[in-house]
Amino acid sequence: MPTPELFRQACQWTALLMLGSGIFTALAFIFQWGVRFRFVGVTSLLGVLTGSLLALSFTPLTRAIIPGAVKYNLVYDLSGPQVVIAVPPTITRSELEATMLQASENLFSPGRVGGGSDQMIIKVRTILHQKAGVSQLIPLGKLQRSLSVREDPNLKIAINEDNFAALASAKFAPSSSPTSR
Repeated sequence: MPTPELFRQACQWTALLMLGSGIFTALAFIFQWGVRFRFVGVTSLLGVLTGSLLALSFTPLTRAIIPGAVKYNLVYDLSGPQVVIAVPPTITRSELEATMLQASENLFSPGRVGGGSDQMIIKVRTILHQKAGVSQLIPLGKLQRSLSVREDPNLKIAINEDNFAALASAKFAPSSSPTSR
């Protein structure tokens, strides 16, 4: 998995290549070599590549992995303060909390638009298929966190205990759950 340190090291190497190419381009213009305009393009490309690698060295590309979290599907997300995810109906309480924390980490972005609010709300639901052609949405909980602070100390998790208890006793067809593929 690429790390910010790896991108920083690649940025240093491409910056050195760009510097060398720039010196060669300057010499090509001084001595009127025929390849001088080609090396303007090479130097420009190396400049763009160096800038891109520099940007990637500041922002990690990795996703958070919280032990005990299960796979979730993103149902609704318009880069605003409201997000809805779906989890399998076989989820346990500890898996639900871990999944909510993982979704909170992975969906956090400083570029989210708050719409007048500084809070991001992640709502978690599952779909229960008890009969053919009949589906029931069951809200399991929500997580509230800051839109501007990555390590939010005021993170709040609320689990709908009644719906979670009802889910434990419900019968469903596991092959028709939204996250099993």
